[in-house]
Amino acid sequence: MATKINIGIADKDRKKIADGLSRLLADSYTLYLKTHNFHWNVTGPQFNSLHVMFMGQYTEIWNALDLIAERIRSLGYPAPGSYKQFVALSSIPEEEGVPKAKDMIRQLVAGQEAVTRTAREVFAIVDKANDQPSADLLTQRMEVHEKNAWMLRSLLEE
Repeated sequence: MATKINIGIADKDRKKIADGLSRLLADSYTLYLKTHNFHWNVTGPQFNSLHVMFMGQYTEIWNALDLIAERIRSLGYPAPGSYKQFVALSSIPEEEGVPKAKDMIRQLVAGQEAVTRTAREVFAIVDKANDQPSADLLTQRMEVHEKNAWMLRSLLEE
């Protein structure tokens, strides 16, 4: 029998928050995988700068995955952890081919923006439930992904 959780957040709200954070985890993992894939496979005149940039971004996302999953666990729910679950929960489409560098950048902008939107949607639930630790986590994630999207978008300007 599971021990009752009494942290000042109603059971129904903890469930809603955990579900939202599970979507954030799935989006983040999918973006991590896509960014790592592009790091391995990028070619062209911007190879070195993109290779390094993508590595910095996927490393940061990798480190955040644990924070998101552990917050879900702190709320009393299991964190999703399979590709099947991530595909079902993620709003970011997988890439099966090897696009050109500019298309990689476009896809990563879209992915960074998607993670930001998911975090912002979950923030409304978290804020209403008075869940400051989740709000702090979401605020940090939005800041990182908005900045990454801006940096990637800058590469697309002529």
